[in-house]
Amino acid sequence: MITKVFMPKLSDAMETGKVIKWLKKEGDAIKGGDVIAEIETDKANVEIEAFGTGVLRKIVIGEGGQVPVGDLIGVIADPAEDISSLAAAPAKPAPAAPAAPAPRPAAASAAEPSAGPLPAMESYQSVPATTAVVPMASAAAASAQPAGGRIKASPLARKIAGQTGVDLRLIQGTGPGGRIIRADVEAVRTAPLPAVAAPPAAAAAARPQAVPARPAFVVPPRPEAEYEDVPMSAMRAAIAKRMPMSKAPVPHFYVTSEADMDAAWALREQLNGLDGQPKISVTDMVVKGAALALRKNPGVNAQLNGQAIRVHHRAHIGIAVALDQGLITPVLRDCDIKPLGRIAVESRDLAERARGGKLRAQEISGATFSISNLGMFDVEEFSAIINPPEGAILAVGSVLQKPVVDGGEIRIGRRMKMTISCDHRVMDGAMGARYLQDLKRLLEEPLRLLV
Repeated sequence: MITKVFMPKLSDAMETGKVIKWLKKEGDAIKGGDVIAEIETDKANVEIEAFGTGVLRKIVIGEGGQVPVGDLIGVIADPAEDISSLAAAPAKPAPAAPAAPAPRPAAASAAEPSAGPLPAMESYQSVPATTAVVPMASAAAASAQPAGGRIKASPLARKIAGQTGVDLRLIQGTGPGGRIIRADVEAVRTAPLPAVAAPPAAAAAARPQAVPARPAFVVPPRPEAEYEDVPMSAMRAAIAKRMPMSKAPVPHFYVTSEADMDAAWALREQLNGLDGQPKISVTDMVVKGAALALRKNPGVNAQLNGQAIRVHHRAHIGIAVALDQGLITPVLRDCDIKPLGRIAVESRDLAERARGGKLRAQEISGATFSISNLGMFDVEEFSAIINPPEGAILAVGSVLQKPVVDGGEIRIGRRMKMTISCDHRVMDGAMGARYLQDLKRLLEEPLRLLV
């Protein structure tokens, strides 16, 4: 039986996919469930599995090829089956990546008329207001600039002249069409002053003394380019496309609460001190607590679905993982019934494989609720943007030690702020507040996370 391997649609926004590499080669035996290729989607690099058994008879789209979702990329069949009609399908080459723009030099050439990035500031040293500036150009040259007309000069030349006090009307331009360029202004500014007769002693005494000019700050030469245009990765392009689709049409509202983390912190240290047990993070405890709170508040575990509200009865938590090229939220399923230790093991495995581009297709979709924790970056509090089609996302800050009032006395305690972003079309403020109240209670009585 012939099994066609198509470019899968792995997210709502995915339109094309790129074959990163084939993990099987033509002629290899394939069983259902074998990982056969690695695909780059708009979210991550994902390994895809075979749905049929046989031999990988034909790789239609080679490594580096990018094709629309649903296009044929390979054929699995028995060795004796005729696949000539499928094998003739032409491989589609990957589209050419946009060329990165060449870096522009930090300083314009002396012969340039133009307005590129500014040169080093040693060319801009100020001239005291009492110092006469005498151009090297002759009087005939000075007359080359029209008395009442517009002076032809590059923007850079005008800038330097304005900073150094040079009169552009006295300069003969050497640029195209007599245009004054940077070199012309610098030549005038560095020209030696002519000898002048000393004024009579009485006139000198009557003239106010010039205040010495402060030396100008000189920026050393900077050879690096002033800026660089970096092409978007596929993930960053997808984020740029989807975030306006979330923030603009989805009416967000935000509810913030602060949890007492003293007991949770102490329990975590006890659990992590046990030999042979998985290490528990604060995020793991928040994931478990968030899932249990969703079970009690199903209206928060919901999303808009056309003219209906779809309420989920299982807590599949998307955990935001920061990558160099963007953000991905691998999904940890059934967190409301998994033990805390199991959540710790699976969440760490998902995060590591997300950073290595080794996630499976089913691990990047299907979340009913997401959590973004920036506590490890010393962020006390923030608001996250909902990831459609989900109805809410929880933003978690650092666990901070701060003065707290306890029984009328001030002591040092551990506190953590959490902010839930909710889709106002699906739920109201009181629902979000009740959810945070229940989550806070679970974290402040952390033994409930072990039940």
